[in-house]
Amino acid sequence: MTAKPRRSDATRAKILAAARDRFAADGYERATIRAIARDAEIDPSMVMRYYGSKEGLFAAASAFDLRLPDLSDLPRDTVGRTLVEHFLDRWEEDEVLTALLRAGVTNAAAAERMREIFRDQLGPVAATVCPDRREAPRRAALAASQILGMAMARYVLRFPPAVAMTRRELTEWLAPTVQRYLTAREC
Repeated sequence: MTAKPRRSDATRAKILAAARDRFAADGYERATIRAIARDAEIDPSMVMRYYGSKEGLFAAASAFDLRLPDLSDLPRDTVGRTLVEHFLDRWEEDEVLTALLRAGVTNAAAAERMREIFRDQLGPVAATVCPDRREAPRRAALAASQILGMAMARYVLRFPPAVAMTRRELTEWLAPTVQRYLTAREC
């Protein structure tokens, strides 16, 4: 016999879904506990009961798994393309990453969350493909600069030329640079 889900689990899930949508739409600074509670159709005190503060709610709502592919078995010359395509998929299917990027620019807690994701998820993946593991953090930062830069231009600031580019064009432009950052033998 399976356990019946508790009502508090459903309430938490509603709050998190509303928070993710609100943070994605309004950014961290403009999103309010009242608006999130209204979206979740609950009293604001329930948000505070479960998450303690706006920062606590943001931390829970921004828990994010990049679901990075295993690059260790790929041919080395496909690493850049694979990562760019993966990140384009992630940006386009889940607004949490966009909300994190938007919030990370102005909020210290969000910036710290982005640094944790970078350190814990992208760093180890870079270490599997770069020629010298000691350079992995630097190389991961360079790759992230390209990926996050395009995400900022395309999904946050919505620069018309960046928005107008096809996925194929984005991949063709970004992949060689990401490839070089991660796998080149020398600078």
